[in-house]
Amino acid sequence: MLVDDHALIRSAIRQALEAPDIDVVGEAGSAEEALEMAPRLRPDLLLLDIDLPGMTGMEAVRELAPRLPATRIVMLTASTDRRDLLDAMRHGASGYLTKDLTGDALLRAVRGIRRGDLPMSRVHAALVVGHLARGARSPGAATDEIGVLSAREQEVLRLLADGLTDREIAGGLAISPRTVESHVSSVLRKLGVRNRAEAAQRYRSG
Repeated sequence: MLVDDHALIRSAIRQALEAPDIDVVGEAGSAEEALEMAPRLRPDLLLLDIDLPGMTGMEAVRELAPRLPATRIVMLTASTDRRDLLDAMRHGASGYLTKDLTGDALLRAVRGIRRGDLPMSRVHAALVVGHLARGARSPGAATDEIGVLSAREQEVLRLLADGLTDREIAGGLAISPRTVESHVSSVLRKLGVRNRAEAAQRYRSG
């Protein structure tokens, strides 16, 4: 299933995927359409743009991933932003492809998904693995100080240490920037540090 607000792009993607072993079962021009169609069609693969009118693709993957556990949701977007990549994977995407792919490369990527290949460039895969490795190291090596933080505070601190702004953290965790500020204040107080930079350093060294 294809989700993109530009009919011309959907047509180009459909043409690139014309093959005996691939069926495009549906198209949607918005996330809202996708939320209505995808649970009914239950495609094996859903190619989803991020930059959509109204509800974004990022919000759509967060809604659809839990409802369609058997569907591989892969972002197909013009964005090469690291934050978009990490947010998409955090919300349940199975891969991240960019629209500078050739038609043949897209077809190979889609076929590779059946074999268990990761639909993502090597550069993006390295970013995701590095991010996960940092996240995995920190809980295991966390100091007692980090342990006094709530699960949500630890999550906010981890994203803060990754260099995200309050607004970006709010978007990634689906909470308000004011709530992020409240969590950050609590983190600073519990860790006994003066500012965010010191908190981030404490997390990385923990």
